[in-house]
Amino acid sequence: MSRKYFGTDGVRGKVGTFPITPDFAMKLGWAAGTVLASTGTKEVLIGKDTRISGYMLESAMEAGFSAAGVNVALIGPMPTPAVAYLASTFRADAGVVISASHNPYYDNGIKFFSNSGTKLNDAQELEIEALLEQALQHNAMQCVASEKLGKVRRIDDAAGRYIEFCKGTFPNHLSLTGLKIVVDSAHGAAYHIAPNVYRELGAEVISINDKPNGVNINDHCGATHLDSLQTAVMVHEADLGIALDGDADRVMFVDHNGHVVDGDEILFILAQAAFQKGEMVGGVVGTLMSNLGLELALKQMDIPFVRAKVGDRYVVEQLKETGWQLGGEGSGHILSLQHASTGDGIVASLQVLKAVLESQKSLSEIKAGMTKLPQVLINVRLATADADSILATSSVQQAVIKAEGILGDQGRVLLRKSGTEPLIRVMVESTDNLMTQTQAEYIADAVRAA
Repeated sequence: MSRKYFGTDGVRGKVGTFPITPDFAMKLGWAAGTVLASTGTKEVLIGKDTRISGYMLESAMEAGFSAAGVNVALIGPMPTPAVAYLASTFRADAGVVISASHNPYYDNGIKFFSNSGTKLNDAQELEIEALLEQALQHNAMQCVASEKLGKVRRIDDAAGRYIEFCKGTFPNHLSLTGLKIVVDSAHGAAYHIAPNVYRELGAEVISINDKPNGVNINDHCGATHLDSLQTAVMVHEADLGIALDGDADRVMFVDHNGHVVDGDEILFILAQAAFQKGEMVGGVVGTLMSNLGLELALKQMDIPFVRAKVGDRYVVEQLKETGWQLGGEGSGHILSLQHASTGDGIVASLQVLKAVLESQKSLSEIKAGMTKLPQVLINVRLATADADSILATSSVQQAVIKAEGILGDQGRVLLRKSGTEPLIRVMVESTDNLMTQTQAEYIADAVRAA
């Protein structure tokens, strides 16, 4: 059976439009609860980000889990990686996150974590989908007996516990005292978490975009819109800026010059720091979208590099297969498995700050060992959901072949559908700026025409 509802990062879509409806959420909660209960699950932890639809979906999920006989613990607005951590801390059997990550407020999503803090495996997702299909198509959702219904409780100290966890990943002998940091929480789930982590470690913190109202999450701020952070770093003459996305599983930096430091450069910084201390375990896992400059910089240090499919779940799978610890994406999903089981923006940022302090150099200086190749990414929004047929059209395939012929061995082309949005992503990378831009636009025009 192929996946019908789960994408690369759970279920996601526009609020009020199938599948992001109360009815679907309730039946998904029931199906997931039924499948997980069959393996001994007694309680799930539910967290969410700050978008207004979270209240509605949380209540619907509650009802579904309860009907399946599974208890629910609510922790309110919390970063996605916090749910993964707290599910283990509170001995819950699974965690649920209601979030659409970096998407606008009118989107939302639902994703699951196992009790070990990792995302559910393919077999579990397919089993949930099979049961969910029965509930949707045949109204086959059944409620357990009244005395077996799941109960619901609220956990009030979740934020404090997670703050302490984050601080615990930072060496005791180091302090952020003397650093001035601008923190952009994207009006998202880390608004009451991230600034406190850095302050409690000694930094002077200027906190921006930390007043969520339900509809301003990711609104021209955070890890996907760095303009306001760049401005704030320059105005406050800060040492650096840190931007998280709406659910704080992504992180991006801005150095003291106002220049962006993205996920590929973060991976280089962390790998370089580990290599210089003789602590590098294996190699680094990137994705098909990782900049070629990262691969070349790692090669100079004889650090192996492999590419996984796009999506942090695939990076995790590759890390586990190789036994390595460090991986991630240019978008700022950073996996450091020695510190956290999933992508954690705050934890990753602390590892970068550690590298800065131990090197006694600025962020700008320690990233200088990697030179990014010109890379152009064009997102073509679709009027139809049938991305596969568009990618298969002869005109699109011929455009790719022609572009690859022009680029030769000086570049590469990647064409793929998004797993989280109705988009086809066109990526071209080469040693020449103009050639990169021209060929990306050429392929994107072919996609639009198709």
